Amino acid sequence: MKRSSSKIQRRPVNGVFLLNKPLGISSNAALQKVRWLYRAEKAGHTGALDPLASGLLPICLGEATKFSHYLLDSTKRYQATIQLGHSTTTGDVEGEILLQAEIPELDEERIRQVLAQFKGNIEQVPPMYSALKKEGRPLYELARKGIEIEREARPVSIYAIELLSFTAQSITLDITCSKGTYIRVLGEDVAQALGSYGHLTYLHRIKTGPFDLIPSYTIEYLESLNEAEREALLLPVYAPVDHFPKIQVPEGRSEYFSRGMESNIEHIAETQVLVFDGEKCLGLAEITDKKRLVPKRVLNL
Repeated sequence: MKRSSSKIQRRPVNGVFLLNKPLGISSNAALQKVRWLYRAEKAGHTGALDPLASGLLPICLGEATKFSHYLLDSTKRYQATIQLGHSTTTGDVEGEILLQAEIPELDEERIRQVLAQFKGNIEQVPPMYSALKKEGRPLYELARKGIEIEREARPVSIYAIELLSFTAQSITLDITCSKGTYIRVLGEDVAQALGSYGHLTYLHRIKTGPFDLIPSYTIEYLESLNEAEREALLLPVYAPVDHFPKIQVPEGRSEYFSRGMESNIEHIAETQVLVFDGEKCLGLAEITDKKRLVPKRVLNL
């Protein structure tokens, strides 16, 4: 006799949840858990955190996924602790010891001088333990087999790097940076500039784009709520692009916009605008210099 299996009934849920991801699970596992709790038909995250990293992981549900790449490309802010004395194969506590060196005597002035060298536009060589792909294979798969390939340095921006605290063996930093920045690599580079080797023992994301971490928004907290209470925590679908100018759709053109059709509009040219019909967001559009409203992301709400 076959067992009967109950399958979760998915439903259309639209909005953004600002998850405080715990240590020890992947971003995808956290995403799937949040999706399951909301019973959402569709979901996506906005920039992975390693299993050994914690903090802010915005989860886009339903139609909000149409705007998720704006958060992928946004500025991030982290707090990180670098343990000095040795580097590891992964750049964090998960890897095996790679290189060792004495730790020089640290003082605040010296540390701040070194940190100043990293502020601004810098070049970073992506680590082998990363999700970047070579001929369709993630680099971390090659790294686990002991294979190392040459990686080209990539430009990233460090907007701020501040010293929070330090001991004789470690320093803790507050870092604001561009997309694509590997904090593990930054930690290794800072350690070498201080005259030693190092690896991360702590990494916590506290800001993504316009969103700040809400510590209480954990998976356990979501589990404690009923369906209505969970939905009350969601930000609007357009929250990732809420900073764009907002306009009203031309009168009588709401349905046309929702079909992806252009309209004439008496408005100055804008690269991106959020289009509303009253309080309902219809989507994202461009206004050309010929005063045409061109839909770019249409919401089905």
